[in-house]
Amino acid sequence: MMNIENTKTAPVALVIDDEPQIRRLLRVTLEANGYRVFDAATGQEGIVQAAQRQPDVVLLDLGLPDLAGVEVLKRLREWSRVPVIILSVRDSEDDKVAALDAGADDYVTKPFNSAELLARLRTALRRSRQPAAESVFCTGKIEVDLSARIVRKNGQEVKLTRTEYSLLRLLVVNAGKVLTHRQMLTEGWGPNAVGQTNYLRVHIAHLRDKLEDNAAQPKFILTEPAVGYRAVRFEE
Repeated sequence: MMNIENTKTAPVALVIDDEPQIRRLLRVTLEANGYRVFDAATGQEGIVQAAQRQPDVVLLDLGLPDLAGVEVLKRLREWSRVPVIILSVRDSEDDKVAALDAGADDYVTKPFNSAELLARLRTALRRSRQPAAESVFCTGKIEVDLSARIVRKNGQEVKLTRTEYSLLRLLVVNAGKVLTHRQMLTEGWGPNAVGQTNYLRVHIAHLRDKLEDNAAQPKFILTEPAVGYRAVRFEE
């Protein structure tokens, strides 16, 4: 049980899932790790709870009885930027891409590993609490100065093309978040390029060649197979 005096500072998680056993499992897991937990069994109830509780993070199932999970997500995104992690048995690429394009921050497939889920939650919360004015992103030997538009590795400036820098900026501003091919192609080349994943693959390869110690085993720019990419912070 959580101490009463700690509840005011504990992060608030809202679980929107129609399966009672999943809601119970998540409540036990999250409360044991310092969260205050509220839950809802329908999409409409989840939207109301989100407005009332103002959660720090939302765990959202796609298969709800009244509204599609993606529809719930779209409605939330009309007024809230709360981190949303999809938690679903659906593991198709189309479902993942649709949810991420609609504004989800991450996607975890059921059955899930509790340790991995908790790590994803911590990442989502860190992202949401980062000050918007953070202008220098650092990870390992890499430094991206967004205000000066300068990228360094081992203290030496790395020359990037305009498109490479645009994609890198998008990745580091959204560090920890999965970005879909559509989102990155639109940023790099505009909406008419959304089907040209080969463009993106080539430029990501160039970025890895310039920034990773081993481009074949990247630690900074990670691939989400058939979905997109994410940038992560790592320690040397």
